[in-house]
Amino acid sequence: MITTHRNVPLINLHTFQLPSLGSEVREIDDESDCLKLPQDNYYVLGEGSNTVFTENFGRPIVLNKIKGITLEETYSDWKLTIGAGENWHKLVVYCLQRDIFGLENLALIPGTVGAAPVQNIGAYGREVSEFIQSVRAWDRQVLEFVEFNNQECQFGYRDSIFKRNPERWLITSVTFVISKTWRREMSYGELQSLNGDEVNAFDIFERVVAVRTHKLPDPKTTPNAGSFFKNPVIPARHYQDLLSEYDDLPGYPIPNDLVKVPAGWLIDRLGWKRKGCGDILVHPQQALVLVNTKPGSGHDLLALAQSIVRSVAEAFQIQLEVEVRLLGPSDLIEM
Repeated sequence: MITTHRNVPLINLHTFQLPSLGSEVREIDDESDCLKLPQDNYYVLGEGSNTVFTENFGRPIVLNKIKGITLEETYSDWKLTIGAGENWHKLVVYCLQRDIFGLENLALIPGTVGAAPVQNIGAYGREVSEFIQSVRAWDRQVLEFVEFNNQECQFGYRDSIFKRNPERWLITSVTFVISKTWRREMSYGELQSLNGDEVNAFDIFERVVAVRTHKLPDPKTTPNAGSFFKNPVIPARHYQDLLSEYDDLPGYPIPNDLVKVPAGWLIDRLGWKRKGCGDILVHPQQALVLVNTKPGSGHDLLALAQSIVRSVAEAFQIQLEVEVRLLGPSDLIEM
């Protein structure tokens, strides 16, 4: 059943909590509701952890609240089909409670299951695409349900076919296959200090939760949208050139002679922590996160983000990309 509301305050529908108004919000809680959606230019929203409404929003918004968990077991794997409106972190906890291991590195990432493949969410050496077998979605152009296998999702670093075509598909469920042969992943950052072969999935989960809780502000108390910028990927030669001037610049080699560098380090090195524009500040502990000290404004947020991008480009010859979706009256705002 579709529930429709008009002239809705959007402050509680996105975690950055900028004051804005939505002309119309429709809630869907079942896949069949897609058949009843009008053929208009609506915007699909989950928990709003990766979307920022910088001003009033004129297009209809469809809140995806499709729930449900189906669990199947084979000799070698666990297969879970999850409604797109389920909370991601709660899914991680659900799996751990049933001794289904693999998602623990992705604990405490905000948002819904349906948003996970769009961004190909990742943390601490894992990406969700490692576990996705298929994604089911409503094709808004053809008006039929479509099933994408893992390869068809075209996953990349914080990228997918769904992110590159945000107006075409409404994800209704995601199917995961998780091997019963667990492979621990502790190669990244703060997990490296865990004690080798004795470490279990619960240890990794607890460390990830502790680190994220310490480094990242809770959007319920400090409005934010998580990592505001992507970690840039640069040619290895460029990285080596930067090392000659910044010998402590972290880098993580990836295929094709590329290196991923932490955007937070670049921003921090330029002294941006605690600085801001109006009510929008760079978080004092994690420079990758911008926070709203309230009430905040879209104008100040964009001004701060653009200043950061310019300073990083001038200092390091690296062009930062925004990870969140910034929406204004004319829809997507390009930085």
